[in-house]
Amino acid sequence: MDAQKLEDKLTCAICLELYLEPVTLPCGHNFCGDCIRDWWGCRDRACPECREHFPDGAELRRNVALTGVLELMRAGPAPAPDPDPAPALGPDPAPAPGSGPGARCLRHGQPLELFCRTEGRCVCSACTVNECRLHERALLDTERREREAQLRAMLEVTQQQATEAESQLKELQEQSSQIQSSACTLASVVSSKFSCLLQALEMRRTLALTDIEVAKTQALTQAQDEERRLRGHLEALAHYDRRVRDLLEQLDDQTFLQESQLLAPPGPLRPLAPLQWDEEQQLAGVESLSRLYGLLLDEGSHPRAPAEAADLGPVEAPGPLAPVPSPVCPLRRKLWQNYRNLTFDPDSANCHLYLSQQGQQVKHRHKPRDLAGPHSFQLWQVQCAQSFRNGRHYWEVRTSNHSVTLGVAYPELSRHKQGPHTDNIGRGPSSWGLCVQEDRAQAWHNGEARRLPGVSGRLLGMDLDLASGRLTFYSLEPKAQPLHTFHAIFTQPLYPVFWLLEGRTLTLCHRPEAKLPPGLQEEAAGPS
Repeated sequence: MDAQKLEDKLTCAICLELYLEPVTLPCGHNFCGDCIRDWWGCRDRACPECREHFPDGAELRRNVALTGVLELMRAGPAPAPDPDPAPALGPDPAPAPGSGPGARCLRHGQPLELFCRTEGRCVCSACTVNECRLHERALLDTERREREAQLRAMLEVTQQQATEAESQLKELQEQSSQIQSSACTLASVVSSKFSCLLQALEMRRTLALTDIEVAKTQALTQAQDEERRLRGHLEALAHYDRRVRDLLEQLDDQTFLQESQLLAPPGPLRPLAPLQWDEEQQLAGVESLSRLYGLLLDEGSHPRAPAEAADLGPVEAPGPLAPVPSPVCPLRRKLWQNYRNLTFDPDSANCHLYLSQQGQQVKHRHKPRDLAGPHSFQLWQVQCAQSFRNGRHYWEVRTSNHSVTLGVAYPELSRHKQGPHTDNIGRGPSSWGLCVQEDRAQAWHNGEARRLPGVSGRLLGMDLDLASGRLTFYSLEPKAQPLHTFHAIFTQPLYPVFWLLEGRTLTLCHRPEAKLPPGLQEEAAGPS
């Protein structure tokens, strides 16, 4: 077959060059793999010759037979051996890149002697005249030497990069090993410190409980001694009473007069000795623990984003320990109909209680603020500036921890400390309170306590219905549920009042839409 006709049959219809990695379409036509992919990249998926369309998933398969024919054609006919070769006058030239010995141009059949730098291919002398006349050309051995120099330079660069990468990898592995070792050491140090701290705390707890037990035993022994003394005095008085009655019934005057001279009454009754028991003295040994507890909480706390009050509940004063409000249940929404925004009365606050957030938050600290005012509580208490005479009112508070008491009281509630207690909410007839402890709660009134189950959560509510004489305490987390209800006939204005242990914080929750009903604006004012 004529070489030109064969070349035409092996020419791509897109690039008009010999096939390079030929592929066959489902319609049977052949194209260069890169050519047909570029064609389909900017046009519809159709054959450039017959215009037959193919689905997007049409697979391009390599034409193995056509590839083999092209390889044979590019290799060309082997040159006939020279029967009398001339002796070599110098070193053989380096083989042309991309071509073997005796390679010929597929278009002109002449030896490939030059390299076209513009098109990046080996060409013959005819190509330089017809096609590459204006292109930059070079001898094959010259181009090869330049390319080899470039490759060797690039090889040195890549070897340097490999050496540097290996060095960095080794350094990274050493750093990772150091981090693991350091983390292990730090974990051991931290565990040791916490272990020592726990041991110290356990020792302090044991000593504190032992001191309380010893003080309790001494106080109860003193009480038993006083009880025996009083019972002995009561027996002596009873004996004297019987002898006097018998003597009064004596009919013989001489006997009456003689025995009356011998009858002597018991000695005077000594005053009751105060029992050696002081709650503050027992707590003094653990005041440092309260400061440590507060310090650890302050260092480990993170501010949280405030939530919208309309959807999540009352707006609380911002702070580092502001918790996420709980979902609102129907009972709580009903209670909100009588919601009241309260504020603390600064004149009533004990000197250890610090007010903030516009009188909406109170915190108990070890260091006193200043000298106590004339109207401040000597107890660890504070009351609100608002009071209520009639109607129905509801408010909510959030506590940072247990050991707090909340309630209501008449204006006559004593501001002075009486006895060993640090609070007087519910200790007498003029106040009602709920004391929240770590494992239980207690409802107090008139010195009597009723034990309640433990309170879950730190969000609490109070519902005061003066018309029906009810005061109900609610636990609001995870849902609203009543804890205890007092029934009484309230005859005086009632002030919300609170007691806090050292280190505790209490916040009055506010709702933006809360307001007093008409007619109670003046009554819900602070004490004059």
